[in-house]
Amino acid sequence: MRKICNPWLALLLLSAATLPAQTPAHGALLVVTKQSHALAIVDGDSLQLVATVPIGEDPHEVVVGPDNRTAYVSNYGEATLHTLAVVDLVQRKALAAIDLTPLRGAHGLFLHDQTIWFTAEGSKALGTLDPATGRVLTALGTGQNKTHLVWVSRDGAKMVASNAGSGTMSLFDRVAVKPVMVPGAPAPPAAYTAPGWQHTLIPVGMGAEGFAVSPDESEAWVGNQDGTISILDLSTEKVKETLAAGVTGANRLKFTPDGRLVLVTMHTGKDLAVFDAASRKLVKRIPIEERGASGIAIQPDGARAFIACPRDHFVAVVDLRSLEKTGQIDAGREPDGMTWWNP
Repeated sequence: MRKICNPWLALLLLSAATLPAQTPAHGALLVVTKQSHALAIVDGDSLQLVATVPIGEDPHEVVVGPDNRTAYVSNYGEATLHTLAVVDLVQRKALAAIDLTPLRGAHGLFLHDQTIWFTAEGSKALGTLDPATGRVLTALGTGQNKTHLVWVSRDGAKMVASNAGSGTMSLFDRVAVKPVMVPGAPAPPAAYTAPGWQHTLIPVGMGAEGFAVSPDESEAWVGNQDGTISILDLSTEKVKETLAAGVTGANRLKFTPDGRLVLVTMHTGKDLAVFDAASRKLVKRIPIEERGASGIAIQPDGARAFIACPRDHFVAVVDLRSLEKTGQIDAGREPDGMTWWNP
């Protein structure tokens, strides 16, 4: 092996090797790549891959934690696994996984305040995680098959989850739970009243897994496998409209930050469907892939959307002003769940 004779050059190389990885200046796209078993970090300016970090078996969805430097990835395993992979985004390295036992089949992830909500398909439940301690704090049963994705309101008072295997949506509202009173028995102490949740089931369509809540939190659009979209009124907790949208195999939905458009990907087909949220009309079908698409991420300024095309092994880049595909990113094999990270 050739030796470095120049001591100054040796010192320079040693210093470069020990420098921490530079954080993307204007944000990064985080991409879960299933077959690569890795989290790809893509620079938000250049759209170049800057790092890949191992994230364990069958990764699906990703969320950035409350410290804004740690990512959490669900290890799904067809609803049999029981871990979240953990990634230090600044140092670009894997940390110890979190064991969610006895809950199994973690999939959907959502950060609210200091808590991470997750779906647990294998347990027909939802859970909450304290990322600071790695402890599961809450488990809420849905009693439904394939509880898949989860969303929590800004005030933390309402939670929505999709149950793809049962064709329902679970809505949980925060309430005060009081003891059951036996007639004639003395009233229990006031301290026995505790915060809890009221669960409401809303029938939608079979295979309804992807949904999106409007920025004003007034309605949720739910994609059904038969190509329809159910629109839920989140105040009345009823389906107020069903669109014959022609999005068979609907997978993921996402509102643009201004609430004007709704993007819909499909397991089948070659297009990204774009709807006007107010008129409910199809605006455009954008050709993006050959064999279906899944995850959607939108950068915070609403300029671009990123569409995971798992069977074609790339992430499509869509300009949301021109509504055209402008490029694609090679982030690894079988990209799926994605999110935007603002360091």
